[in-house]
Amino acid sequence: QPAHSLGMTLPELAMALRRLGAVEAMNLDGGGSSALVVNGRVVSQPSDETGERPVSDALLVLPAQVQPAQGP
Repeated sequence: QPAHSLGMTLPELAMALRRLGAVEAMNLDGGGSSALVVNGRVVSQPSDETGERPVSDALLVLPAQVQPAQGP
């Protein structure tokens, strides 16, 4: 999405991950169904005018221990 952000090609990403010491990686999708959500909020710019696409796969990154919710 050149109008919104710069990105990497898959070969560029593979090289960057290798430089960072990665030995395994997975590409789920790099197209219009890709989105970055932080704390329940979409922080990336969806490529479709209608917003995010429904998908059946997701990669979640969670803390090792989730803190219990604080009551009022």
